[in-house]
Amino acid sequence: MAVTDERQRVMPTEVDRKTGKVLDYKEAVLLTNPINPDLKGEVDDKYFYANNNEDDKVYGWVGANPPVGFWMINPSNEFRTAGPIRQDLTTHVGPTVLSVFVSTHYAGEDLAIKFQHGEPWKKVIGPVFVYLNSDPSAKANPSILWNDAKKRMNQEVASWPYDFPVSKDYVKSNQRGRVSGQLFVNDSKQDVSASNAYIGLAPPGEAGSWQRENKGYQFWTKTNSSGNFIIENIIPGKYNLYATVPGYIGDYRYTSDVQVTPGSNIELGSLVYKPPRNGATLWEIGVPDRTASEFFIPSPPPQYKVHKYQNDTESKFRQYGLWKQYSVLYPENDLVYNVGTSNYSREWFFAQVTRNVGNNTYKDTTWKIIFNLANVDNASNYTLQLALAAAHEAELQVL
Repeated sequence: MAVTDERQRVMPTEVDRKTGKVLDYKEAVLLTNPINPDLKGEVDDKYFYANNNEDDKVYGWVGANPPVGFWMINPSNEFRTAGPIRQDLTTHVGPTVLSVFVSTHYAGEDLAIKFQHGEPWKKVIGPVFVYLNSDPSAKANPSILWNDAKKRMNQEVASWPYDFPVSKDYVKSNQRGRVSGQLFVNDSKQDVSASNAYIGLAPPGEAGSWQRENKGYQFWTKTNSSGNFIIENIIPGKYNLYATVPGYIGDYRYTSDVQVTPGSNIELGSLVYKPPRNGATLWEIGVPDRTASEFFIPSPPPQYKVHKYQNDTESKFRQYGLWKQYSVLYPENDLVYNVGTSNYSREWFFAQVTRNVGNNTYKDTTWKIIFNLANVDNASNYTLQLALAAAHEAELQVL
């Protein structure tokens, strides 16, 4: 199975799951007697192979006898929900290949499409591309078929939107529009280029609403090092322009609606995002980039064998039972972080979870951030800003 250049592996089978041991949730199964003995002790879990929408343009399987590849190619994400960094499933044992357009994975009911009585709605989903390839040399080197599938993916992306669909609701390239501009960030006294920022068009709403939007189309790209962007092949309609800039808290929304018409070429010029701020930053833990990857990610429980990928960038955080390690590291007293001396990559656990106190009983945990301000201005307000990567069945209190 191949999901990315890093995540490629010989997979367990459906039978291996049935003979294994179900763990804390049904999707996670400990392989106790797999057909391939090298996999014994590993955990199989379909969520290991989830991807951001932006990264799942091609994925699938290679069989050895005969040496055939079966690939799902998603040439566009315009019809998917919740933007480019929304995660969803790709592949798992079976062998199973998915192309998910709408789901509540990783987000819950916020992404469940709901309708009022009599509300009209329609949307073109797809097309997506199923690609099969074969090469005798792939029996010894499956990467041959993976590399060929990536080449085909690039061809399909370049061909989007396709010209063959005959549905009157499918908008061809000559009926679409284009939007361009340049994004800056002003977080002090001067504007700086918003490099590598996600910027896109989605149905009108408040700043950040694109993350929960599930009925319309979305069109996203990334800015270059100078903050320039071009969004192409936009279906005509009324949109808001949104952006999220790595390293800066909050969400950007352009002040005016963007009305795209057939064949339009809209140049928005220079745009400036001013992140929410009430004064100078006194201290900061982590980086506001919509991930928790900079924090401390523990090794998984030692009773589970970790699958080592050839390029081992993915195995660190996509492992079963990482949350369990908080109770091991902090069996009695909770985490205390000292601003100025603590290091968040070593001392800020990546997820705030409950503590397992035995007998299937879990208790709340209370983390402390200790900081010292040499001078306090009693006439001023001090603001604590939080950026949450995700929350599940959670209650957060800040005191």
